[in-house]
Amino acid sequence: MALSSRYALDTTAVLAGGFLAVSAMAFSAPIAGWLGFGVSTGVAVLAATGAVFAHRTGQKAGHGLLALVGLWSLIAALVFSGTALTWLVFADALGIVLFALADLTAHELTTERVVHQLDVRTDTAVPASMTNSLAA
Repeated sequence: MALSSRYALDTTAVLAGGFLAVSAMAFSAPIAGWLGFGVSTGVAVLAATGAVFAHRTGQKAGHGLLALVGLWSLIAALVFSGTALTWLVFADALGIVLFALADLTAHELTTERVVHQLDVRTDTAVPASMTNSLAA
């Protein structure tokens, strides 16, 4: 079983947003701003790439929204300063986590729906080769 690129991207975005939320509160505003710029740029580029190469409309929408949040975050990190920057980096980090978790939930719901729609059929007849090996 292969790892879904959608799952990998969303999990990376959740971890990046969590890191950014902690960093916004732990470091000074200029450091948090540059960390916000770097992490948000990475999230925006990954999500935009995921949106471009996605096959389904829902996946394109989820990655597109995540890319927009990342884009806003990196612009906000360059425009604002001081206390406003600290709180914007924190809020943007929570936004990244929120959209990534929403996309992960959408992914898992579609996966669960497919799994629950499978119809399992068992064959009650035992092949002759099996009956010979069972008797021995």
